[in-house]
Amino acid sequence: MSKKISIFFWLMLFCNTMYSQHSITGKITLQGQSNASNIHVHIGNKTTRTDVSGSYVIDDLAPVKTAISISYLGYQNTDTIVNLKSNLTLDFKLQVNTTKLNEVVVQAKAKTDNSSNPAQLVNLQTIEKYSNQSLGDALSEVAGVSTLKTGNAVVKPIINGLYGSRVAILNNNVKLEDQQWGSEHAPNFDINSANKITVIKGASALQYGGDAIGGLVLIEPISSKKDTLFGKTILNYDTNGKGGSISSSIHKGNRNGWSYNALTTLKYMGDKTAPDYILSNTANRGASFSGDIKYDAIKYNVSASYSYYKSVIGILSASHTGNVNDLYQSINNKTPAIINDFSYTINNPKQDVTHHIAKINFNYYFNESAFLAVQYAYQYNRRLEFDVRRAEYNNTAALDLDLKTSTLSLDFQKKAHDWNLKTGVIGSFQNNYANPATGIRPLIPNYDKIDLGAYGIATYHLANDFTIDGGLRYDFSKIDATKYYQKSRWEERGYDSTFPEFITEDFGTQWLTKPSFTFYNVSASAGIQKKTATNWHFFANASFASRNPNPSEYFSDGLHHSTGVIELGDLNLEKEQSTKLSLTIRKKINQFSIEVNPYINYIQNYIYLKPVGFETTIRGAFPVWEYKQTNAKLLGVDLQTQWKINDSWQHSFAMAYVKGDDRTENQPLIDMPPLNLYNKISFSKKKWHELLLEIKSEIVTRQNRFADNNFSTNIINNNEFQAVIVDISTPPPAYHLLHFYSEMKFNSFKKVSTTVAFSVQNIMDVSYRDYLNRQRFFADEIGRSFQIQLKFNY
Repeated sequence: MSKKISIFFWLMLFCNTMYSQHSITGKITLQGQSNASNIHVHIGNKTTRTDVSGSYVIDDLAPVKTAISISYLGYQNTDTIVNLKSNLTLDFKLQVNTTKLNEVVVQAKAKTDNSSNPAQLVNLQTIEKYSNQSLGDALSEVAGVSTLKTGNAVVKPIINGLYGSRVAILNNNVKLEDQQWGSEHAPNFDINSANKITVIKGASALQYGGDAIGGLVLIEPISSKKDTLFGKTILNYDTNGKGGSISSSIHKGNRNGWSYNALTTLKYMGDKTAPDYILSNTANRGASFSGDIKYDAIKYNVSASYSYYKSVIGILSASHTGNVNDLYQSINNKTPAIINDFSYTINNPKQDVTHHIAKINFNYYFNESAFLAVQYAYQYNRRLEFDVRRAEYNNTAALDLDLKTSTLSLDFQKKAHDWNLKTGVIGSFQNNYANPATGIRPLIPNYDKIDLGAYGIATYHLANDFTIDGGLRYDFSKIDATKYYQKSRWEERGYDSTFPEFITEDFGTQWLTKPSFTFYNVSASAGIQKKTATNWHFFANASFASRNPNPSEYFSDGLHHSTGVIELGDLNLEKEQSTKLSLTIRKKINQFSIEVNPYINYIQNYIYLKPVGFETTIRGAFPVWEYKQTNAKLLGVDLQTQWKINDSWQHSFAMAYVKGDDRTENQPLIDMPPLNLYNKISFSKKKWHELLLEIKSEIVTRQNRFADNNFSTNIINNNEFQAVIVDISTPPPAYHLLHFYSEMKFNSFKKVSTTVAFSVQNIMDVSYRDYLNRQRFFADEIGRSFQIQLKFNY
């Protein structure tokens, strides 16, 4: 009997369960959208999608606790759990996922779609290590990036052997226009305002210009995409220079509505010291501010930003020679002609640079796959260079340039299935004003410059592991200058027969000329990316680009006071044309990864600065460097590896080599980086207050491939003229440096994280000279440096 009752009970329970199935119905709407079709609805183990009206229904659901998940691209997911006891009607409204939209904006503005040419990243941790140094110093962490220096504070990046106008630097999507033409002008940028720095080698990123045949440096500022408020302060002290810097920032993020960021930095350094002597007059000062405000809405966002940068840099006193004897003795004696006691005072010669950037952005999102970006930017750069002059003229700049640049750009991006399409137009107007109140004929004249460009880039994903991309760009450029030429110089250069139409007026010993040049350039890029099942990753890219001669290369005519040399431009220069082939191979084997990047770059009409002799002025005798042109070939390879030995130990290695050839003269190119090798071993222990210890080895070999540009002259020896050879070509010996870095983190205050870092640069206090430092003729590089850093995150 009991058995029959049990069977009856289970049959009743089964029937009740079987017939007690329920349904959930409802309607889903999207914030800011009228069409809510095809939204994914997941209830229990069943799924459906909404119809054209946004309605959905799922039947035959068991009466149990049931999970509900609703998702749609570009909107925040909705997840909930209901205890299903009867039929339910549930309506939902999805909110726009602003974070995802912002990520699209960052990618459009700070990355290239040409995935066949992979980018190299400098992360925030590395940037903070170089908080008291320059952008060029931080970029040297990337394999294939070297630095060209004028002393210790003027540092420019060299990418695959190319620098200056061939390397474009974009700060917050604004291409820096700061008289970056020559080697003596460092980028006007405070590294503390960067959150991430991306290096793209070569001219494949056509969105940012067709003339960056060396590469691009893309700088993204610090910002927050979440509803939060945070800040950071970094204090630095450096024993070599007995000074330091302080940088402080605050950031307010917001998913919708207003957000803002603000950062300021102050820097104060005294004279640097080589292992054996003071580098007199190498003190420097700096101050900067950057800030922005942004409003995020459902379909658009708008932002405004402003940055200010101020730098006063002392130029090594010994680099300004008064005659040929001084230069000859400096090169041969290996000791600066002027050595004074340590000082914080900055005397002449010096640079005084101020840079302003103001910009407005408007981004409109048509849907989750298409958006339009409009940007206007204005830059004002003022450069003052002071020479050692007599009496009241000592306080008057010998070079006074005002550079104003206005740029308007429009970019559109569309993603459709396996395609990613981007197109845009850009226009800019630039005016340079050379103040005649200096009393010296300006090195760079007054000029107006107009640039117009249009580009299109397409990326197609043939498969998950195979992508092709290509791009095309057209640029129009026109430059109109007004310049006085001494008649003797005009005739010496042969301009009287080649450019008689430029002469507009006769002023006795000078011609008033109005040179005008117009260029039409086409740039292109194409490549592939392939990833195999065995973790091999291949990138291949081919690019063609053109670069017009810059104002310094065209018009330089006089003493460049920051280096103490006379520079002569050439109106006969033609545009450079680069054809580059590059291959990148990546492989990861367990905890070990390797990347190899061989490349070859043929540059027609390659422009370079060549020493040709001496010229005597009322200030004394100075070396003369002329801009020349040739056909060049650059062949090189970059290599880097990462090995995570275990949870605590890591090793990294980087190597870069470039071989530059003057194909016209059949000789090596000047100013090519020698082979350099970097090894770094790191120890970390998270339990020990996130302890990090690093030792780095830096080996720079001697550059054995160099052109012989030595020249003969007469010096006075024992009251008689003596013929000598001035050796300005032979590179200095190789050198090996060791560096140390350490840091620990503490929770010192409530809601404040403190990082304490201690580092030593040039541990062994090695005396050496760098081939790529224009002041290697006069003094050694800086010696040992102890650095302390305190970082507060709050």
